[in-house]
Amino acid sequence: MKLLSTNTCRVPADLSSVTTIDFASETPAAAAGFKPGQVDKIWSAVEGLYRTGISPALTFCLRREGRIVLNRALGHRYGNGPDDAVGTPSELATPDTPICLFSASKVVTAMLIHLLDERGLIDLLDPISHYLPEYGVNGKRNATIYHLLAHRGGIPSISGDFDPELLYDVDSIVKMLCAARPVSPSGHRVAYHALSAGYIFGRIIEQVTGMSVREFLRETIAEPMGMRFFNYGLPEQDRSLAAMNYATGFKPVGPVNMFIKSVLGGDLNLAVDMTNDPRFMETICPAGNIYATAEEASRFFQMLMDGGVYQGKQIFQAMTIKRAILECGRPEIDRTLLMPMRYSMGLMLGNNPVGLYGPMTRRAYGHLGLSNIFCWADPERDTSIALLTTGKPLLGPHIPALGKLLAATSFQCPAKQTNRPDWQTT
Repeated sequence: MKLLSTNTCRVPADLSSVTTIDFASETPAAAAGFKPGQVDKIWSAVEGLYRTGISPALTFCLRREGRIVLNRALGHRYGNGPDDAVGTPSELATPDTPICLFSASKVVTAMLIHLLDERGLIDLLDPISHYLPEYGVNGKRNATIYHLLAHRGGIPSISGDFDPELLYDVDSIVKMLCAARPVSPSGHRVAYHALSAGYIFGRIIEQVTGMSVREFLRETIAEPMGMRFFNYGLPEQDRSLAAMNYATGFKPVGPVNMFIKSVLGGDLNLAVDMTNDPRFMETICPAGNIYATAEEASRFFQMLMDGGVYQGKQIFQAMTIKRAILECGRPEIDRTLLMPMRYSMGLMLGNNPVGLYGPMTRRAYGHLGLSNIFCWADPERDTSIALLTTGKPLLGPHIPALGKLLAATSFQCPAKQTNRPDWQTT
């Protein structure tokens, strides 16, 4: 990754040469309530983001009124990275390419925790130490599951001299977190828990179900919803299908690089390289390594928006989803991200006049992933959208194009009257 460079990939003048469309899944725009030209404008904005060269691969799926309208891929699953020479072997990405969701995985893990609560196996207001006695030391005795879901658990990162290689050793990380001293009393401060909370949630799931979190996800969501991927890591036979990740954009320096190290345990290059390691696909990182296609991610959020139902199967009770998307408190400055955030118990919420998911998206809920992955549902617009990317910039020339894409998903899918429950739309 060069210091004085945008670290972008080559983009052909004719994007059709790097575009793959799943025509079999796409529904005519009019059947999903679009006016002429609206879907074209959204796709043009997606192409605009790809043209910045910030991501070697980009996949995008948009549902409206439950119908897939766009299910497409741009770019290369591997090859054509910012440091790859002309002629480097490459392969096109497709809508069926699994891509790591990174922190968008948090929503899925959080919903598994909510499912345990729905089944009466846990109570979200219980202290974590009720399920993991070893956690209740050094000032964490009263920390609750709710606190961790709301990013108020006081352990936003793995403190001390953290070796990133520990990401492949879940037991060691859990021991470190159980022994950790919180940076603030539980419940007092909002500070994004990048990786830490996920490991505790994973261990709670194992304790109360007797299953690995991977098995629990497969049994409760992936298999009932007919998803091929959509799980932590990838089985060995599928790892050759995954898209590679690339460090792109301006090289982080100074305070920006220190921020990345505090969140990820290493600099951006190291963090990205580790995600391409087969060991990352083998391990379980509940806060950051679910692999899925954009369509699978959109399908999951559509199910949430549909009251927990998928093709007649009740995956979650509607009340469980209602609780999961309720805002936890007033927006305030997140002590990790250093920006105002709206959180529910496990999800990032949209906002007015501008939010994470575009203008006037206060009712939207979802999550972001490193660093330009967006997965969300917007009940007011009756849309569920997934944007998955393999370029991992923190800063770069893509930011205006990303803003235009998010604006397009809002303005070209205007709010409408729906038959959604009041708690989804008001």
